[in-house]
Amino acid sequence: MGELSIREAVTDADYEQWREVRIAVLPYERCPSVAELRGLDKPGRLMLLAERDGKVVGNGMSDQSNETGRAAVIPRVRPDARRQGVGTALLLALADHAVAQGYDRAGCTVDDPGSVRFAEKFGFAEESRQVEQVRRIGAEPWPAQPTGYEVVTVAERPELWPLAYHQVALPTFPDMDVPSLLNVSEHDWATEWMTDPEAMFVAVAGEEVIGVAGLLLDPDKPERAEVAYTGVRREWRGQSVASTLKRMSMAWAAEHGITEIYTWTQQGNANMRRLNEHLGFTYGITSIDVRARLPLTANA
Repeated sequence: MGELSIREAVTDADYEQWREVRIAVLPYERCPSVAELRGLDKPGRLMLLAERDGKVVGNGMSDQSNETGRAAVIPRVRPDARRQGVGTALLLALADHAVAQGYDRAGCTVDDPGSVRFAEKFGFAEESRQVEQVRRIGAEPWPAQPTGYEVVTVAERPELWPLAYHQVALPTFPDMDVPSLLNVSEHDWATEWMTDPEAMFVAVAGEEVIGVAGLLLDPDKPERAEVAYTGVRREWRGQSVASTLKRMSMAWAAEHGITEIYTWTQQGNANMRRLNEHLGFTYGITSIDVRARLPLTANA
């Protein structure tokens, strides 16, 4: 077994190798493109590659999370390179970077028992869970245009997306079943929460945005798409706004060659899970959110 080396991902070729590891580890999730990853570059964000014998066997990322005051530290190792110290080397490097950035808490998500045990070894403990819901796309009829409000795409009215941040996202983020309030900037909303304005739907009543839903497209697997953030202002709930927006998303998916869509829903968000069940979604895997204090200390 050759010597393990950890280095920072710098070039576009490095970023593509970073992506290849992520896709190998999480084949069921959309991976950002190199251009999208480049768009997320900012001071304090660290992207790592782990190499052995000239082959990239793992990757890592340390960054500010969506939770205020917490770092995201995410090591990933190819299945055939696990239990060889790669994950430990990546995690410790990422955690040290987070400490240097001033963080005293870190977290990530784990999807399998081996990853849970690995996280627990370094003091991570479960804080919450997310469940995957999946739906096959067949012949999906377009719902009738509702009365009382209008549904348009962001491509048709791009000026509505910044308004949706203030009028829908910020008021509805507190309703999510997450440990602390999401910290999503207007820039994050514009660059990370939508991939194609044609696939994002906005409900508008007069001059007010009242709801959003849509799809995040996957160039690596164009037949699959992730359901984007779905939010409806409290005073409009119970009036089928979310259902209408999601049905329009599914009809759009059917017309654009998408055969499966999936979404991640917080385990405590029973209302959204029930809506997805009503729309024909079935359940997939469960993802566990784990958190730890920094600096990390191995307990093995």
